[in-house]
Amino acid sequence: MTASLAFAGTAAAQAPWPNRALKLIVTFPPGGASDAAARVVAGPLSDKLGQTVIVDNKPGGGTTIGANFVLAAKDDYHTLMLSNSAPLSIAPYLFDKPPYDPIKDFAHVVYIGSVANAFVVRPAVPAKTMPELIAWIKGQGKPVPFGSGGQGSIGHIIGEMFKAELGLNMEHIGYRGAAPMFQDMMADQLDFAVVTLTEVLPLAKDGKLRMIALTSTQKAPSAPDVPLVTELGYPKLVAENFVGISAPAGMPADAQAKLHKAAAEVLADPKIVERLGDLGFVTKPMSPAEFTAFVANQVQSFQAPVKASGAKL
Repeated sequence: MTASLAFAGTAAAQAPWPNRALKLIVTFPPGGASDAAARVVAGPLSDKLGQTVIVDNKPGGGTTIGANFVLAAKDDYHTLMLSNSAPLSIAPYLFDKPPYDPIKDFAHVVYIGSVANAFVVRPAVPAKTMPELIAWIKGQGKPVPFGSGGQGSIGHIIGEMFKAELGLNMEHIGYRGAAPMFQDMMADQLDFAVVTLTEVLPLAKDGKLRMIALTSTQKAPSAPDVPLVTELGYPKLVAENFVGISAPAGMPADAQAKLHKAAAEVLADPKIVERLGDLGFVTKPMSPAEFTAFVANQVQSFQAPVKASGAKL
C-alpha cells in the first residue's frame, strides 16, 4: 500500500506540464493595458496547451505583490506572470532593498508585444503639438501637475524623463489606476497626463482627450496619425511598456519550450495580432533568449530615470 502511494506520488510529480489549470497573474487592476492583453491571449493559449489559463489580477505594492505571488508559487510552475515594464524594469528601483532580481529570479519565456505611452491633454489645453505643449507648461508660471496611473508607474517615469530632458516645472500626481485619473480630467481637475495608449484610445477617439505624442519608435496601427517622440526629435523619451509571459526561474526547459511554442502559435494568428493592434500593441516574434535580453536592456536603461524620479515604495 505504501509503495503504491509512493509510486502514485512520483507519477503525479512527473506528469507532463501543464497537468492542471494555469494562472496568469496580472500585476494591475482589471481594465488596463496588461489586463487587456492577458485576456486576448488567455483563451487561445488554453486551447493550445489543453489546460485552462485563468487571468488573475493581483495589483498593489507598485506591482510587486503580483510578482512576488508568482515567485512564491514556483513549485510546479503553473502560476505565471503577465510580465511588463512595471514589475521588472521599474519596481526593483523603488525599494532600498529590491524584493527580487528581475533577471535572475524569472524565466522570460514569451514576448507578446509593446504598447506606447501617450502624452495626453484635455481639449481645453491650447496645445496640439509637442512644442506647443512644452511652451504651455513653461508659460504657466507654477508647477504643472501631470497625472499617471500610479507612483512609480511607467507613466510617472516618462513624465519625470520629460521634465528632466526639457527642464520643465512639473509635479507628479499618482492615481490608483487610469480610471480615476481620467475622471479628474473629465471634471477639469487635471490638464495633462502620461498614460498607455491602450487606456486612452477610447477617450481620444471620442474627442474627450487629445494625444500629443507617443513614446515609441514604431507607429501604432490604432493611432497612425499621432507622432512619435523620435519623429519630433526627442529620442530620449522613448519608453515602451512591453507585455510577455514570465515564470519563476528554474522552470524546466521542456515546459518553457512548450509554453513558448503554444504562445508563438497564438501570436501568429492574424486575428489575435489584429485584436492586440486594436489595443495599441505592436507584436514581434522573439525567442526566450531575445526576450530575456530585451528585458535586461530595459532594466538597465530605466535605472537612471527611476532613481531620478525620487519615487519610493
